[in-house]
Amino acid sequence: MSYRLSEEQEMFRQMVRRFAGEKVAPRVTEMDREDHLPRDLYEEVAKVGFIALFYPSEYGGSDADMLTCCLATEELCRVSTVLGGMLGVAHALFSSCFRLSATKEQKDKYFPDVISGKKLCMFGLTEPDAGSDISSMRSKAILDGDEYILNGVKNFNSGMDFADMTLIFAKTDPNAGMSGISTFIVEKGTPGFSHSVTGRMLGFRGIHHCESVFEDCRVPKENLIGKEGEGFRNLVKVMDEGRTLTGASGVGTAQGALEYAVRYAKERIQFGKPIAEFQAISHMLADMATMTETARHLVYRAATLVQDHSKESMKLATMAKYYATDVAMKVASHAVDILGGYGYSEEYPVERMMRDAKGLQLLEGTNQIQRHAVARVLLA
Repeated sequence: MSYRLSEEQEMFRQMVRRFAGEKVAPRVTEMDREDHLPRDLYEEVAKVGFIALFYPSEYGGSDADMLTCCLATEELCRVSTVLGGMLGVAHALFSSCFRLSATKEQKDKYFPDVISGKKLCMFGLTEPDAGSDISSMRSKAILDGDEYILNGVKNFNSGMDFADMTLIFAKTDPNAGMSGISTFIVEKGTPGFSHSVTGRMLGFRGIHHCESVFEDCRVPKENLIGKEGEGFRNLVKVMDEGRTLTGASGVGTAQGALEYAVRYAKERIQFGKPIAEFQAISHMLADMATMTETARHLVYRAATLVQDHSKESMKLATMAKYYATDVAMKVASHAVDILGGYGYSEEYPVERMMRDAKGLQLLEGTNQIQRHAVARVLLA
């Protein structure tokens, strides 16, 4: 299957790269050190149209194909895994859930502000006892007149404190298993909805992981996305996009680490010559480049299959997620090795890239559970 980039896509890639270098790169160290994502930077990203990629044209979006969305995510993650990863996955999941099930009234209400960057919607799925095992979800939503009463606890809600609203998954029929899970949009400030930052993470600094608590939280009936019981079925459909974009995040992170390691190896002099001329270093760089390019091709192929709604899309998207993020971790770790003691210092970016790569291995489903999913397809 062909996934050759068009001339327009190549030009778009270069545009994103310039933006990332000029606007994002100068602020990455501060974001990591201060554990803070500046709102004005997010709005700048929206202003140049990156958020619009994920949304339909009738609301001011670009209706971009999945491969183009991967290019944007990859190039931003080449500089900042935090910014690129959040933009890609958060907006793809929100937009896809709405495309599948939301009413016109719901799209009219939320899409314009999200596309413009005025508002951000995050995702609330994981619970203390329901990570990979979604069926163990305990959050419940009971219809009471024109409102649902929502009770439950969510954790590892990335960026909840930054968001203006969240897509929450809860059981409307506790006895129906996966078929009893429904989706709601809950706006910030709704009585009974609170959240708190759970602590400083190893990586992905700037995007805080939060615990969200719902205590008799009354959500208007019109905030139900789709029908009762459709939540899990729709989630399965949109996860292919999220996993592919996480794979693109891995490719971008690996590329950034590779490029920095190459520059350093050409400039660092030991024993009278650049360390790039030592076989141990040059072969390591060659392996890093090969792994990165292999991951890139897998992600791009997955993107074309997901775009075409191919029967193979779930398998390839899952492969792309775990392979590309594993590559990001390996390449970033090798970059630290090449820089030696400097690589272990916060004064150089490769240690941050390695910390962020570890986060990519865990989000959107751990890489261990992703391998299990691929194995089930192969052995079915």
